[in-house]
Amino acid sequence: MNNLTNISPEMTMTTVEIAELCNKRHDNVMIVARRLKDKGIILAPEIEEPYTSGKGRVDTRKIFRLNKTESLNLVANLSPEFTARIIDRWQELEAKQSDPVKALQDPAQLRSLLLDNVEKVIRLEAENGELKPLAASYEHLTKADGTFCITDAAKALGIRPKDLFSDLREMKWIYRRVGGAHWIGYSDKVQQGLLEHKVTEVTTSDGRSKITEQVRITAKGMAKLAEKYSSLFAAE
Repeated sequence: MNNLTNISPEMTMTTVEIAELCNKRHDNVMIVARRLKDKGIILAPEIEEPYTSGKGRVDTRKIFRLNKTESLNLVANLSPEFTARIIDRWQELEAKQSDPVKALQDPAQLRSLLLDNVEKVIRLEAENGELKPLAASYEHLTKADGTFCITDAAKALGIRPKDLFSDLREMKWIYRRVGGAHWIGYSDKVQQGLLEHKVTEVTTSDGRSKITEQVRITAKGMAKLAEKYSSLFAAE
């Protein structure tokens, strides 16, 4: 479910969320949205997005991402009685935009923010062959130190943490030393700016100090992974 995007100055709400808020079937919402599109009331393009069906199968569906004016026009033509509910939802989204920490605490919303911008990744790569522009924008989505731990990254990408650990190991992003308990990033991935290591001093139960090291995924790394997993979802 899409809520808002910090990469663009304009927030959006999908027809999927509008259908849920108005207790309507999404296909019926799309009929009204397409009619308004034909009339020029909705200017947003119709796009495809990956989603997981009730049976756990990954598929794609057609949706619109609407700004505030477009979404209110849609609801006015769809179910005017639900206008107040949509307005309340917009106030909630606007409050989250003013406090991005709240958005970071919602894994589903964070995943949506990443996947919403995969098309931008592709366009930017076509223009300059690099991930730097998108990676810079993902800085707004990361933790205070600009990185994700692998578990949080998995939640944001919409996959199981153990699957992301496995994939990162197979892609030779991370490894464990023989007998070691902690994951370590391959030096080339660190040099490419995809991973970082965070060193923290902690106090054990017996009062001793202990140095721990954690591998974390940078904004550039998240951009790379978001592109990878979005491509996999679309192909399935």
